[in-house]
Amino acid sequence: MSAKSAINKEIFAPHDERMLGAVQVKRRTKKKIPFLATGGQGDYMTYICLSGKLQHSYSRHDAALVTNKKPSQVSITKVKQFEGSSSFVRRSQWTIDQLRQVNGIDPNRDCAEFDLVFDNTFDQWVAGSAGEKCTFVQILHHTCQRHIADRKPEFINCQSKLLGGNSILHSAADSVTSAVQKASQALNERGERLGRAEEKTGDMMNSAQQFAETAHKLAMKHKC
Repeated sequence: MSAKSAINKEIFAPHDERMLGAVQVKRRTKKKIPFLATGGQGDYMTYICLSGKLQHSYSRHDAALVTNKKPSQVSITKVKQFEGSSSFVRRSQWTIDQLRQVNGIDPNRDCAEFDLVFDNTFDQWVAGSAGEKCTFVQILHHTCQRHIADRKPEFINCQSKLLGGNSILHSAADSVTSAVQKASQALNERGERLGRAEEKTGDMMNSAQQFAETAHKLAMKHKC
């Protein structure tokens, strides 16, 4: 069983919670703590987990408890595993509404660093890999969009692919707009060319009609 599966089973499942995403992290900057009751530095692993309290509803028809797919009470929890222990310990926890900002550090490349800013605290993290960080930020952003109606947290310095591919959509929209503009311009130019051609055709028809009338008059004159 992977560490993340074990965390879900041990920390969240007993409380009717479901883990939505998790990332193993280390601090980028060391906090100055005069006394650390849990041990010295480097003797534990830290995970940042996103979880949701499952909603249950009672069905009168089959007298069963039904679990809805959409979780409520979404939380961000710091979980630790200490050296020499196979169990996990729940530490700090925040509701998703307390999250104010997610800083992806570099919007131009995949990187493992990110910051989480809450109402009264902030943490600077380094994920185990850039891929893990990107996946977690993507899940976090998607969850915030679904579960926070007002005052959504700010996602800064994040690649567009983590935020739903906004720049790709904008690029596609720009391409479509450009294509429409080009097609419209081509139609206008074609219309102008057709207009000029119709004018020339009309002139030619008028000239031909006048020539025919003149020829007919000359023929009648000589006939007389």
